[in-house]
Amino acid sequence: MRLRRRQFLCLAATAAAVAAAPLAVHAQAYPARPLHIISPAPAGGATDILARLMGEWLAERLGQGVIVDNRPGAGTNIGTEAVAHAAADGYTLLVVAPTAAINATLYEKLSFDFLRDIAPVAGIMRVPQVMEVGPSVPANTVPEFIAYARANPGTINMASAGIGTSPHMAGELFKLMTGIEMTHVPYRGSAPALTDLIGGRVQVMFDALLSSIAQIRAGKLHALAVTTAQRAPALPEIPTVADSVPGYEASAWYALGAPKATPGDIVARLNREINAGLADVRIRQRFAELGGTPMVMTPAELGAFIAAETEKWAKVVHTAHLKAE
Repeated sequence: MRLRRRQFLCLAATAAAVAAAPLAVHAQAYPARPLHIISPAPAGGATDILARLMGEWLAERLGQGVIVDNRPGAGTNIGTEAVAHAAADGYTLLVVAPTAAINATLYEKLSFDFLRDIAPVAGIMRVPQVMEVGPSVPANTVPEFIAYARANPGTINMASAGIGTSPHMAGELFKLMTGIEMTHVPYRGSAPALTDLIGGRVQVMFDALLSSIAQIRAGKLHALAVTTAQRAPALPEIPTVADSVPGYEASAWYALGAPKATPGDIVARLNREINAGLADVRIRQRFAELGGTPMVMTPAELGAFIAAETEKWAKVVHTAHLKAE
């Protein structure tokens, strides 16, 4: 009887080990199929460029294909929603930008909660925005612009790439911190806004450095300041807004997220691989060409950063009484 019982226990233990073996192999084999990176913005923009750049890096490191899937629309909410509701298996990732933190308050009804439903994976890049004016504005510095705006109330039109975009929110933050009047004029993207800024139909814009640096270097636009806390390596001679408006800071940033319940070991693996890419000379050079700097963070650090950004922009949305159209 004891022998039979001992044999049964041995057989049960063997069966359990056999059953567990595929699970162990599965966990060790990640990734076993191609990954999808969802870019919640149209092709050609910074979000798409970074999705493809980091996708190529991950493909090299992981030995699997990486497919970039553009899902623009609804202020990036369509792409974000797709990832929030995707399987939490490490095969669906999201390029996260400031709009995700802004939309959490700007939109009253969403089918997901960004902070709850998207797990932070890794930072990618931070990009300064630049406060710039057209040739018709008689201001060469931020204090001169503030003085000009106060002397000419109701005449300053502030362009942006759309309601709730980083350029819009950077401008709204500037308005709140300086008390000057500017009428927001939203466009569908930076390109048409820059055309009107150069043409004098609008007077100021807080645009991503990537979009504006060519026009600045060509002398078509005048850069008054960058919006980050430190000067931008791409325009080292340009001061920061904070030099004249203490405490001001705004920037475009990009990161990688995943569905909330994605296993911790997979998140850790992706974080290590992305951070290795951010240390690679080729990627750092490409970032420099885009006017950005690597944003190396652990998942916990990234989560804290995104939570702080969400709180920061929530205050601006509420104070300025902003609403999505």
